Amino acid sequence: MRILVLGAGGIGGYFGARIHAAGGDVTFLVRPARAAQLRESGLKVSSPFGDLQVAPVVLTQDALNEPFDVIILSCKAYDLASAMDAIAPAVGDGSVILPLLNGVRHIDALIERFGAAHVLGGVAVISVMLAPDGEIRHLTVPPSPWLHALLPLLSGSGIEFALSDNVEQAMWDKIVFLSTLAGATCLMRASIGDILTTVGGESFITGLLTESALTAAAGGHAVSDTQLETYRKQLTEAGSGLMASMLRDVERGAETEAEHILGDLIGRAQTKNIATPLLRIAYSHLQAYAKRRPH
Repeated sequence: MRILVLGAGGIGGYFGARIHAAGGDVTFLVRPARAAQLRESGLKVSSPFGDLQVAPVVLTQDALNEPFDVIILSCKAYDLASAMDAIAPAVGDGSVILPLLNGVRHIDALIERFGAAHVLGGVAVISVMLAPDGEIRHLTVPPSPWLHALLPLLSGSGIEFALSDNVEQAMWDKIVFLSTLAGATCLMRASIGDILTTVGGESFITGLLTESALTAAAGGHAVSDTQLETYRKQLTEAGSGLMASMLRDVERGAETEAEHILGDLIGRAQTKNIATPLLRIAYSHLQAYAKRRPH
């Protein structure tokens, strides 16, 4: 089974390196500068679950001219259109695309472009970043036939994984958590622990969680009470250093996925007449940040 990973940044680089180390036939589709860096220095991963360095097989866009069995898509949401163009030559009659993006809106775009038979659902729950030297740093701790073919590789890769019989719900569970985490930590420019020490921090966080959960439920994707309680405990843990990767994007002046996550959720809430005043404040802040960000 031939696997193409779009990009060798945090998510794609981490999972691709793990699968490569487990014996998978993995190729990374990257830009020329990243290709040169990987060919010279290899792909390095620093992780609490074990560091590794692999010599990856890399391709640039001009050299991609044949289909792959599985295409792992791990771009930022705002790069989805160009990512779809990039992987198009790799999508053959039997290919499947496994997207590991935040949110849910990208699924419709992928299906429209490539057809439902070629698109899987996927959720990656991991905090990683790409260091300036190219190292990937792991910061914290009905199924397609291709998924079953991936099982032996994933089993030997050290990645904690599970096949879901309702991946769409798992994606909605994640967006409820992520919209709360990103909305709170980006607006306050602080970790969960720091926000909780403020006069209105806890009520703001739990209010965001409530709005997000109500929106999911109105769309037919209610998060279970057990899962919501787990999220509530994580998001109200005193002293927690938890913060969204979107905040790290803001802190370095980068583009964010605010429209794809918060904006999409607010739009869905509007269609169901769900009031989301706190989500709107958080999204407005990120829209203002985008207006002032140098391009």
